[in-house]
Amino acid sequence: MNVPWITYLIPLAGAIALAYAYTRTQWIVRQPSGTPRMVEIANAIREGALAFLKREYRVLAIFVVAVALLLALANSGQRDSSSMIAFSFALGALCSAAAGFFGMRVATQANVRTTEAARTGLSQALNVAFSGGLVMGLCVVGLGLLGLGLLFLLYNAFGWSPAKVVNVISGFSLGASSIALFARVGGGIYTKAADVGADLAGKVYEGIPEDDPRNPATIADNVGDNVGDVAGMGADLFESYVGAIVGTLVLGVSFIPVFRRIPDADPLSAILLPFVLAGVGILVSIAGSFFVKVKEGGNPQKALNIGVFGASILMAILSYFIIVGMLPDEWRIGRVQYTDYGVYLAVIIGLAAGIFIGLITEYYTSIHNKPTLRIAEQSVTGPATNIIEGLGVGMLSTGLPVIVLSIGIIGAHHFAGLYGIGIAALGMLSVTGIQLAVDAYGPISDNSGGIAQMAQLPPEVRERTDKLDAVGNTTAAIGKGFAIGSAALTALALFAAFMQQAHLRSINIADPVVMAGLLLGAALPFVFSALAMGAVGRAAGEMVQEVGRQFREIAGLREGKARADYARCVDISTRAAIRRMILPGLLAVTTPVVIGFISKNMLGGLLAGVTASGVLMAIFQANAGGAWDNAKKRIEGGIEINGVTYKKGTDAHKAAVVGDTVGDPLKDTSGPSLNILIKLIAVISLIIAPWIA
Repeated sequence: MNVPWITYLIPLAGAIALAYAYTRTQWIVRQPSGTPRMVEIANAIREGALAFLKREYRVLAIFVVAVALLLALANSGQRDSSSMIAFSFALGALCSAAAGFFGMRVATQANVRTTEAARTGLSQALNVAFSGGLVMGLCVVGLGLLGLGLLFLLYNAFGWSPAKVVNVISGFSLGASSIALFARVGGGIYTKAADVGADLAGKVYEGIPEDDPRNPATIADNVGDNVGDVAGMGADLFESYVGAIVGTLVLGVSFIPVFRRIPDADPLSAILLPFVLAGVGILVSIAGSFFVKVKEGGNPQKALNIGVFGASILMAILSYFIIVGMLPDEWRIGRVQYTDYGVYLAVIIGLAAGIFIGLITEYYTSIHNKPTLRIAEQSVTGPATNIIEGLGVGMLSTGLPVIVLSIGIIGAHHFAGLYGIGIAALGMLSVTGIQLAVDAYGPISDNSGGIAQMAQLPPEVRERTDKLDAVGNTTAAIGKGFAIGSAALTALALFAAFMQQAHLRSINIADPVVMAGLLLGAALPFVFSALAMGAVGRAAGEMVQEVGRQFREIAGLREGKARADYARCVDISTRAAIRRMILPGLLAVTTPVVIGFISKNMLGGLLAGVTASGVLMAIFQANAGGAWDNAKKRIEGGIEINGVTYKKGTDAHKAAVVGDTVGDPLKDTSGPSLNILIKLIAVISLIIAPWIA
């Protein structure tokens, strides 16, 4: 089928994102990098991060090749497309890995330059850190849209039907999801093994400050911020972004026969719309980045919010003209009446849901709000009450986001059916470029504080980086809430696409087979989380023992007269992450395949169970961890409780550190991995749907 001219602009939008990311990278590289000691520390962090990614990607390359061969063999009966779905999968995996690699590479250049900028003021430090995050965001959306756009043009050139083109393109989403899961789990295990080990060994057992150069785990901890919270989060939102587009494409195929009968309507408009919205979202994200500015002494959180909300408002305005211009005024399929205005309202619902979830997350995790204050107050009576209060905050924080998601799902479906749910997910993810920039800014700021401490810069430098870092904790929590919310909508869109492809009209939960699948799906996030947290706990234990050994055996280390063996701690985290990411990943990949070939109805139940349970578990873990972290930082900044001031070194601070170490694997390993688990299972189900139909 001939494609409209606008189709050729889709990969161009992706190329624009990558070109602008390159210009920001060059600007970052031109910024001063500080003293020789700062450069030495930054180089150690950079080398450790790149070494981990290379080892991780070598393992993942074997997985990608094996799955690509299996996909080619499984589709060998389909003429002309057997190798193409495998090609889509491999390209999706490659783009996902590249997005993480490029983003992390720039983050490890921006961290030391943020520290140097903080020596002169807060405004320039924010500018450098945010620019580093923006490169990550634009690499994600640029590579995602460029890859999908080129595949769409390529497969249309083969003369295939739109349904076949979309089916083969779905392999790209599977590749993205597969890499994202391993990147999130592996990076999460690495970063939290190092972080928990460094905190326990340094602050609790040895009584030395965070990021003290005497602590052998500090370099590993700073490396972990990059491999987990930059490369891992980038791969996470890359697959969310791609999954939302692909899910909407599959649902849009059903409109083609109807649009052919409508005068002046383009039959492909429902398929092209997700691409166009994503392309405009890239331009809007770039525009929004110009609004992120802060005056000296100002609030970085406010500056970042202006950028995100400004981009969202601009996207809401432009979406109206795009949708009205591309879709017919109205059309009907069966008893369902659709309108272009209804599809537009679905986009608005998605954007609004993303903003509301972000605001709710900010309330429960911000250093300035009551939930973190209550956790800080409970730290006075010890670690037990701190942990109890943190668990309560995390559980309570699931209520409002689920209400927002429920209203969003019902509203989007009311105005535009199942297609509306996919469009709502895309609306939420349309400004991923700037949303991820705000998220990736956090670990860059965290690294800059570590470099300031290890290079023994003046206290006011660390105060500025800590101010950026405290905001970064909140933006990271908001980013996780945003990713989880988009995962729920994307998974539902993929679920609907799976039912369409598997010829399932409905799923009856009174059916024992469906109920069995529902229970198995609900259990998966718990088992998956247990495997991820267990891996962090065991690796952190190894780290604590290694730090203790070095303090005992390296003469003069405790007094600061000898140099710690940082490389040994980096190696412990690397080996633990590579070895222990395999089992959770295989669990996610094999479960839907096994269940699907037992019963497609059971697989439908599994999808429903893993989505409902996974969303709740992910929100709980992300928010509890973020609140624990900022409660600790609130005490470190000095807090008065019942007439007594508590700060670093007090028993309340030690209790808060324990709570923070409990929350670390929740918010940075198992929690954020769950939204990938949800979508990966949905994508695999969609891929195998034609075989089990």
